[in-house]
Amino acid sequence: MVRVAQVGIALGLLGIVITLIGLFPGVIAIPPTPGFGVAQIFIVVFGFATLISGALMYVKFTFYAFKKHTLLQQIGIRLAYTGLTFATLAALADVLGFGSNVTLAGEDVLLGPLQLTGIMVNYGVSVLGVLIYAVTGHPELNGE
Repeated sequence: MVRVAQVGIALGLLGIVITLIGLFPGVIAIPPTPGFGVAQIFIVVFGFATLISGALMYVKFTFYAFKKHTLLQQIGIRLAYTGLTFATLAALADVLGFGSNVTLAGEDVLLGPLQLTGIMVNYGVSVLGVLIYAVTGHPELNGE
C-alpha cells in the first residue's frame, strides 16, 4: 500500500503544479492575456481537484489502508468533493450564465471578487473535508 500512497503524493504535487500553471501561465512561456480566461479557470479547477484527490488517496493508503471508512470519514470525502463542485460552479458562474458579470459575445470572461470569494471559501471547505477524513478514523499502528 506504500506505492499507492506515493501515487497520492505524486497526484498532489501534480495538482499543485497544474494549479500554478493555470494561475501563472508565463511560467511555461505562454504569454499571459489580460483578464482570466475560461481555459485558465478550467486548468486551476482541474489542478485543485487533482490536489484534493491525491491528498485523499495519500491519507487513505497511509493511515487507513485496510480499514473501512467511518461515517465521519465518509462525510469528509463528500465534503471535499462538494467543495470542489461548488468552487467549480462559482468559477464558471459567468460562463454558465448565472454570474453577476454579464459577458457579451467576443468579450473576455471576468472573474469578479464575488466569484473569487466563492472559489476560496469552497476550496477551504474541500481542505476541511480532507482534514476531517484524516483525523476522524482509527488508524492501524504498527500492525496492531
